[in-house]
Amino acid sequence: MLQRDYTTSQLDVLEAEAIHIMREVAAEFERPCLLFSGGKDSIVMLRIAEKAFWPAAIPFPLMHVDTGHNFDEVIDFRDRRSAELGARLIVASVQDSIDAGRVVEETGRRASRNRLQTTTLLDAIEEHEFDAVFGGARRDEEKARAKERVFSFRDDFGQWDPKNQRPELWNLYNSRIRKGEHIRVFPLSNWTELDVWDYIRREGIEIPSIYFAHTRKVFERDGMLLPDSEVVARGDDEPLFEAVVRYRTVGDMTCTGAVQSTAATVEEIIEEIAATRITERGATRADDRSSEAAMEDRKREGYF
Repeated sequence: MLQRDYTTSQLDVLEAEAIHIMREVAAEFERPCLLFSGGKDSIVMLRIAEKAFWPAAIPFPLMHVDTGHNFDEVIDFRDRRSAELGARLIVASVQDSIDAGRVVEETGRRASRNRLQTTTLLDAIEEHEFDAVFGGARRDEEKARAKERVFSFRDDFGQWDPKNQRPELWNLYNSRIRKGEHIRVFPLSNWTELDVWDYIRREGIEIPSIYFAHTRKVFERDGMLLPDSEVVARGDDEPLFEAVVRYRTVGDMTCTGAVQSTAATVEEIIEEIAATRITERGATRADDRSSEAAMEDRKREGYF
């Protein structure tokens, strides 16, 4: 007699939850968009969106808040992948915000455009009248993210207040907002970094080469390996050297560090992640190391 296996895997449960969330947003909101940077979390979100609405096209645009200091490999992947899907890609430029006098660029060795993204993002949301914005944040990344709801309410200044979040019972989400307010939606809230990589392996998803081990010129700062680049200010006491590294997360080059690694395949990355006890943001993001409250401060300002 034919034996049937009706077991539902952890990835199946997470995928089904994320698909439900995306369909709920498409049904409840008028102008949603999906933040797509070309990083692994946004790539997984994009696959979820494909599955949620297949065979129809993804019914909302993609948007990237581009600091102008991103890794070339990631930007190339972002452009190619969105073109393959025939998706509308909106690039909100931090450089444009600087040129318009909306923000002032930082100077000095530790200068970064990462915080400047907040103004650019909020301006883009207002310009395009987005009422729901999909983000790839996960609760396992940092303590401030663990407070986040799946539907995270933002007021008409784009600000997050943990005391002003709506309760979420089971899979019931409150989508009611007034004009000028919006909701940040996090379909991957309950995923872990390991879940993301397991899903990438299962689905055979292509990712930028920067996630795999490669030889790169780097320098050390505060225990992190930052890349050799014209946009990264390096002091005379920070000598360059070559190392075999990979990136666990990608973003602005000025604050995103590499980790020494020989993991050259998805399987090897999964083995590496399974053995580590440090989150990718804790290991590779200088802006989130500045203080214990750094992430919560940025959430209150309106970026995350």
